[in-house]
Amino acid sequence: MHRLFTFLWQTAILWAIYRSSCWLVESTGLPVPGNVVGVALLFTLLCLGVVRLEHVSKASDFLLRHLVFFFIPITVGLMEWGAVFAEHWAVLAAAVLVSSFAPFWLVGRLTQWLHRRGRPCDS
Repeated sequence: MHRLFTFLWQTAILWAIYRSSCWLVESTGLPVPGNVVGVALLFTLLCLGVVRLEHVSKASDFLLRHLVFFFIPITVGLMEWGAVFAEHWAVLAAAVLVSSFAPFWLVGRLTQWLHRRGRPCDS
């Protein structure tokens, strides 16, 4: 019973952070999805020590372990767009490749720049 309560409590914390971030986006008109703001808010709260990792670890581990199931509805919905994909496959492939490799390139360049400045990358 204690494990169930812990899981539900941690899920409630994550849900409250998500709803708070959605409210923030709606009230300020930020052009960013609420879940992206929620991730940034959770990261900030973890860094500041307001929320400790133990407060959300069991629920977040469960969600990460079952993440693939959240993509099933999206995949089924994309099946209806087969004609669009067939017509614009080259543009879509280029967009996927650029958006996949650009972050790797950027992080690599940033790491090299920080290394040249004499700062260790893991601190």
